[in-house]
Amino acid sequence: MTLKERITDDMKNAMRAKDTARLGTIRLLQAAMKQKEVDERVTLDDTAVIAIVDKLIKQRKDSVAAYVQAARQDLADIEQAEIAVLEVYLPQRLSPEEIQAAVKAIVASVGATGPGDMGKVMGAVKAQLAGKADMGLVSAAVKAALAG
Repeated sequence: MTLKERITDDMKNAMRAKDTARLGTIRLLQAAMKQKEVDERVTLDDTAVIAIVDKLIKQRKDSVAAYVQAARQDLADIEQAEIAVLEVYLPQRLSPEEIQAAVKAIVASVGATGPGDMGKVMGAVKAQLAGKADMGLVSAAVKAALAG
């Protein structure tokens, strides 16, 4: 079963269970997937769906930070609940130690020597770790590896 089919099944189950919060979040995800398919005239594979889920989670995390800063914990809680629903569709994430090890290996294979090679390293890292790791942590690991 593809990730896209699983999301559709989960939507149907949320409808049957009358779980409106979960249903709303899944519908937002499906709308984002459909938008991507229509805009680019493609059929999404699991990797593309994971990228969309990652993007939606990042948007929600940014919203949570803004709501907390504005002292709107009620809205932050809603966004946190949506993040929890979306995270179900992500594969198991790499630990910070695994990310550092992968980044060091990529830095060595690319032959990067300093901060000027950040773009080259990030291109290789994104290709290898996309969907498997939080790209914010990956970026920090790349900066640390190139600095030291």
